[in-house]
Amino acid sequence: MPKLSRRKLLAAAAPLAAAPIVGKLALDSGSAEAGGHDHSSHSHARTPAGHQPEAMGHAAMVGEEVPAVGGPNDLDALLYPPKALPYQPGRVREYELVAVDNDLEVAPGVFFPAWTYNGSAPGPVIRATEGDTLRVRFRNEGSHPHTIHFHGIHPTNMDGVFEIVGTGGSFTYEFEARPAGLHLYHCHATPLKKHIHKGLYGAFIIDPREPRPPAQELVMVMNGFDTDGDGGNNFYTVNGRSFYYAKYPIRVKRSELVRIYLANLTEFDLINSFHLHADFFRHQPTGTGDHWEYTDTVMQCQGQRGVLEIEFAGTGLHMFHAHQSEFAELGWMGFFEVVD
Repeated sequence: MPKLSRRKLLAAAAPLAAAPIVGKLALDSGSAEAGGHDHSSHSHARTPAGHQPEAMGHAAMVGEEVPAVGGPNDLDALLYPPKALPYQPGRVREYELVAVDNDLEVAPGVFFPAWTYNGSAPGPVIRATEGDTLRVRFRNEGSHPHTIHFHGIHPTNMDGVFEIVGTGGSFTYEFEARPAGLHLYHCHATPLKKHIHKGLYGAFIIDPREPRPPAQELVMVMNGFDTDGDGGNNFYTVNGRSFYYAKYPIRVKRSELVRIYLANLTEFDLINSFHLHADFFRHQPTGTGDHWEYTDTVMQCQGQRGVLEIEFAGTGLHMFHAHQSEFAELGWMGFFEVVD
């Protein structure tokens, strides 16, 4: 297909009263969307009464007409983290990560030649409780040398800087999980910019020994994809697919606590952001300390992260998106469907 440059995409997206041009550019190239099965946590949202998709523009599109890849369950493993476990002295939490090259369809008909952990960008969510021994077996089946660098506190020989793992090699990271909070992991091989942009990153949750209150928990990793190799992102996403949560809104319950683990791994742009419509949330930077901010918008540079908590006051579709309009128009937007 022809190159979809950032400038061309934005020019096509400018008239918000027009049809969803970004998706049309990809779909006109002969792509087809994959089918999928329903999931109780996702909604097949209908177009609001009195609005036809061709008259709405992609800034407000929702549900079946949205040009997004895949079915309603495709990103569940990235959206819903493993369950938190209560503190237990001496416990070992084990994970296996495999670096593998994989072409990812980030928008209909648009493929990105990614370097991934376990086949997706972001990689799988890793979770432990503070004081657990974390053991991560890493195997490199990719075409380039890679590592895993974990944010947090650990011995320097487990830092993922000097333990470069070549193709076909392996390394086991083992250390005590601390401190409690939301952290990251990513490749630290050079050139670092390329290894991160290509997709080698993921969320790393360390739960406090004193458990957080029960909640519906969600993980959102903000990222971008340079699909034409010009050093600027053409698509922006949460969890790796543009407009995915506009096609499949995330269903949550009114007045019940929702906890979002939000992290930014976007390359090429200095900041990314999260803005919620029609309500406010509490934000705890890095998920640590006692400070909470009450707001509807947070900004994060690459590597920043935080915990968001909210009890939705009303029902209905609550939009969320980057508050850089350009990012939203190029895929970083979606909806919560709040139900009783």
